[in-house]
Amino acid sequence: MRKTKLWLASLLAALLITAAAPSLLAQASGKIHGHVQDPLGIAMPNLPVQLSLDGGATAKYTFTTDANGDYKGDGIAPGNYTVTLLNATKQTVDRFNDVKIMAGQDTLQDFDLSRPAYIAKMTPEQKKQLEEAKAKNAGIYKENAQIKNLNADLTEARKDNDDKNYAQADALMTRDAALKPDAAVLWVELGRAQKGENKLPEAATSLQKAIDVDTASKKPHPDVEAAAENTLGEVLATEGKIPDSQAAYEAAVKDDPKNSPMYYGNEAIMMDRAGNIDATVAAADKAIAADPSKPIPYYLKGKALISKATVDPKTQKIVAPPGTAEAYQKYLELDPNGPFSADAKAILAQLGTTVQSSYKAGRKH
Repeated sequence: MRKTKLWLASLLAALLITAAAPSLLAQASGKIHGHVQDPLGIAMPNLPVQLSLDGGATAKYTFTTDANGDYKGDGIAPGNYTVTLLNATKQTVDRFNDVKIMAGQDTLQDFDLSRPAYIAKMTPEQKKQLEEAKAKNAGIYKENAQIKNLNADLTEARKDNDDKNYAQADALMTRDAALKPDAAVLWVELGRAQKGENKLPEAATSLQKAIDVDTASKKPHPDVEAAAENTLGEVLATEGKIPDSQAAYEAAVKDDPKNSPMYYGNEAIMMDRAGNIDATVAAADKAIAADPSKPIPYYLKGKALISKATVDPKTQKIVAPPGTAEAYQKYLELDPNGPFSADAKAILAQLGTTVQSSYKAGRKH
């Protein structure tokens, strides 16, 4: 019995030693980590960092920098290492000697190639190239900072325009467009503000500037041009320049065809406001063809056509142009409780057309 107990005790002791072995091994090794950046302070990814015990001749451990220029490694036997940074072709870029790795500790070893000691070892030509790169980067950083500020101003101006604070948006975009005249979006927002202030000639000039600037750019943005042309169409229609307004809306459709229902719908609204009957009908028909589910173009078409109605001298009944009743009926079908439903029903009644008692609900404009 005593021998059995001794044997069990020995077995338990062996098991305890085996279980403890991994933690003892973990404590017997160290770690290393660091950040790698070039002389311009830019992170250097995908480069090997080697640890050697013979001055860099033989790599004992190799770790690779990540996308942020950081590297880390563990399971390193304690000792004094030469830590070497290599380039993509395995040539030495930088090196530190006598880097001490201690058991249970994480050693920091950065490779900052912008440090004076590293720069001092560069050739005159390398130093010249570095200074040129710094100057170029400084210009880029300055431009990026300016763009960041302009984007913030643009967001503010758009909100001001939406809130009808046109004077504030005008002042902000006038300043920014002068700072960066090649930014078409600034001219668009300036034109919107000026339109809101009823400064129509100035608005037309700004919106045309946006179109010209974007067209001349290396990477034109058709949606920006379409936005300018859409607003320009409104401005020109308000000024009574109907053919020019129609051309602006057609240009918007050409640049941004997916939004043609909106542009033609806006054109119909502006032609109606301008009192141009034929232009209203033409724009409404194009809007309907682009998207038959929008109710407003039908109403505008009916409204334009009814203005051409005559009275039969014999019967004294109203004679409306063909398509008038159909346009009003379709409007009511799509938007039975819309803002113009009472007007549409009244016109249909005057025309002697039976007004349907119920309509299928449709999508509103």
